[in-house]
Amino acid sequence: MNATSLPASSQLTLYRNGSVYSAADPFATAMLVDGDTVAWVGSEHAATSIQDARMKVVDLQGALITPGFVDSHAHITETGAALSSLDLSNAGSLAELLELVAKAAAGSEGLIDGYGWDESSWPERRVPTAAELDAASGFRPVYLARTDVHCAVVSGTLAASLDLAAHEGWDNGFVVRSAHTLARTASRSLDLAQRSRYQQAALKHAAAQGIIAVTEMAAPHIGPVEDLRELMGLEGSLGADPLPQVLPYWGQLAQSEAELAEITAPFEGRLLGLAGDLNMDGSIGARTAALRTPYADSPGSTGTLFLTAEQAGRHLELTTRAGIQGGFHVIGDAALDTVLAGLRIAADAVGEDRIRASHHRMEHLELADDAAIAELVRYGAVASMQSGFDTAWGGEGGLYEQRLGARSRSMNRFASLLSAGVMVALGSDAPVIPTDPWSAVRAAVNHTNPAERISARAAFIGHTRAGWRAAGSGNFMLGQLAPGAPASYAVWEVEELMVQTPDAKGASWSTDPRAGTPLLPALDTAHQPRCLLTVHNGAELYRSVGF
Repeated sequence: MNATSLPASSQLTLYRNGSVYSAADPFATAMLVDGDTVAWVGSEHAATSIQDARMKVVDLQGALITPGFVDSHAHITETGAALSSLDLSNAGSLAELLELVAKAAAGSEGLIDGYGWDESSWPERRVPTAAELDAASGFRPVYLARTDVHCAVVSGTLAASLDLAAHEGWDNGFVVRSAHTLARTASRSLDLAQRSRYQQAALKHAAAQGIIAVTEMAAPHIGPVEDLRELMGLEGSLGADPLPQVLPYWGQLAQSEAELAEITAPFEGRLLGLAGDLNMDGSIGARTAALRTPYADSPGSTGTLFLTAEQAGRHLELTTRAGIQGGFHVIGDAALDTVLAGLRIAADAVGEDRIRASHHRMEHLELADDAAIAELVRYGAVASMQSGFDTAWGGEGGLYEQRLGARSRSMNRFASLLSAGVMVALGSDAPVIPTDPWSAVRAAVNHTNPAERISARAAFIGHTRAGWRAAGSGNFMLGQLAPGAPASYAVWEVEELMVQTPDAKGASWSTDPRAGTPLLPALDTAHQPRCLLTVHNGAELYRSVGF
């Protein structure tokens, strides 16, 4: 890209000769930024008439400018740790996983920390035992989180040091519930300096993907209060490079006004809600998501409910009265039934209007029928979802079908939720799914159930503007590019632009000016859009080499 030289004090930047994703002008090719604000969007001809010597002029050479992405559900410290730990996401069998553990043991000392394995696609269809991990690691302590991070496998050496066999959820090296919480906590014995390094690495990685804000879903079972306080402190640290904005949530149950005040006090009024990974249930992969009927591959199990409807209702009542969002990690249909019962209890206590205005969050929301969706609309709930889950686990023979059988067709109902009027915000649940927003958009367009596919535009809004609205930002200009909007955007190298509908046969070039639909990158090409520049509120978060 080419830019004219202007004094460093200049705050006016004119981008030209590209495309701008803007509902204000769907055919815009240029954008003027004044410091931290978008001043103008328009045509190339108009850009020629307004350009003057005060402006830094950037020739986009066909690149696309869009609003920056918002990741509506992430775990920043865990993501940073995953980036530097043993990556098991490409292990295609139990034997390959054990081989990777053995190689890691040969080249390091201390705990072998890994993540990302998924036995549902392995020929063995089983997890490694504690003894197998001992043999592969040379009797080293080993903690390997499953891709959903709700369960793990551990070596006998680590299990013995923590007496995991005495805790609920132990099964010959496979750990869930309390046994997993203990093993996970032990594997994350990090000082604040190490936590800060992991956090900065994860945020810089996000910025390189065009992400300007991440919604951190912290909770006591994931990390201590100090972890979230450290993360929140990065934003205002002097001398540090600008990083994506952190939208902080803390997933801890409150059952009294005094308890709520005690929980929120350490966050000094900056907490957006007591929501996120406040677990109503577990995960499909760990068979701890709470179901109405048993798992197809485990007829004796319907998962785990961690809270009652009365507890959920009291929590939602208290958060509503306090003026912050409540909400829960909710995956299974029985878990959602319990949350909805809690919403009714809270509505009886404070009134439906106040519940609706609070926009309490439902994280993941993987299994919702029509009646449940109607109640979510009634109570103004927000659905914070991960389209990448369907790509990873949906479809014929996938994890969902293994665990749920025919019910798997009713998972992650994006189209049904949006058409009913539920606000849907998209995120990654990183490190569960890689931080890759364009893949998330593609996943929503190409849902394994054609009835639940949505347009690229709807998915893009879900990963940008809806992320801000779901977090109650209050600034309705965030997530769009129009005069007066914050200068929060990303620049992309793209192959081609088009309008993409849920039905691939309907995908077409937008050649009719009457359509007025902004163009997005074609997502069915061999090359993913490449981020060239990420800016939030006028501050540069990321710049690719050569831009």
